Amino acid sequence: MAKTIGERIVEAMPYLDEVSEAVQPRVREAVEAGGTAVRNLLDGTWMEVPLHPVLTDVPVGSWTSALVFDGLDALSGSRAARNAADASLAFGVLGGLAAAAAGLSDWRYLTGDSRRMGAAHGLFNAAGLALAAASLGLRAAGRRNAGRAVFLAGYALAGVGAHLGGELSYGHGLRVNRNALRGQEGPREFVPVLRESELPAGGMRRVSADGAEVLLARSSGGEICAISAVCGHLGGALEEGRREGDTVVCPLHGSRFELCGGKVLDGPAVFPQPRYEVRVREGSIEVRSAGI
Repeated sequence: MAKTIGERIVEAMPYLDEVSEAVQPRVREAVEAGGTAVRNLLDGTWMEVPLHPVLTDVPVGSWTSALVFDGLDALSGSRAARNAADASLAFGVLGGLAAAAAGLSDWRYLTGDSRRMGAAHGLFNAAGLALAAASLGLRAAGRRNAGRAVFLAGYALAGVGAHLGGELSYGHGLRVNRNALRGQEGPREFVPVLRESELPAGGMRRVSADGAEVLLARSSGGEICAISAVCGHLGGALEEGRREGDTVVCPLHGSRFELCGGKVLDGPAVFPQPRYEVRVREGSIEVRSAGI
C-alpha cells in the first residue's frame, strides 16, 4: 500500500521513538501534577470538544495575516501594514504556546505510529514557533528583512506540522468521538439482554444487543441504566473500569462518566457516552437505542 506524505515524513525521522520515550513520561507527570482541573482544562472536557484543535486556529490565522501584512508592507512601505504584521506575528506566538500545551496533553497517551506522528507534528510546530519568536526579535532589532525571511521559514515548517496534525485526526482518529456511530447501533425495539437477578447492586455487566456493546449498571437509587461499554476516547472497556458511586472510570486513561446518562465528568474524554433505554419485563432487562 502506498504511504501517505505524513508517513514518509515520519519514516525520515528515525529518532522519534527515542525522543518520545524520553519526553512522554515527563509530559504525563506534568499534566497529572496540575490535578483534575488542569487536565480537564487542557483536554477540553469543560467545553465538550477537544481544546487543541480550537487553539491551533490562533497561530495559523495570525501568521497567515502576518504573511499578508508583510507583503503589503514590502510593496507599499505602509507603517500601518508593518505594525499589523508584527502584532499578528506576536499574537500567533502567544496562541502557539497555548496550542502547544494542549497538544502535549493530547499526545501524552499515544502509542505506536500515532505517537511517532504526534511527535513529528510537535517538533515541526515547535520549530515554526521558535522561528516566529526569533523573527519578532530580529524585527525589534531593526533587521526587518532578516525577520521576514526567518518568519517565512517558520511558516513553512508550521505548515508541515499542520499537515501532520490533519493526518493524526483524520487518518489515526486522534481526539475524534469513537462512539460517533454507536448511538445508531443496537435494537430499535426492546430486546432482552440479561436476567434482572444477574445484575447485583453496585455491579456492572457488559452485554451485547444487536451489535451494540452495552454497559448495564444499577444506580445507588435502584435504577437500571445503560450506556455504551466502549469509551469514546480511545476505546477502553468500561466494564473493566472502577466504579465510583454512580460513575465509572475508564481503565485506560481515567475518563469518568455518569452511569445513568453517559455525561463526561473527567477527561481526557470530551464526548458523552451513548445511552440506551432500559425496562424490566418478566424478570428480564431489556434495552433499545435511545432517541427513537
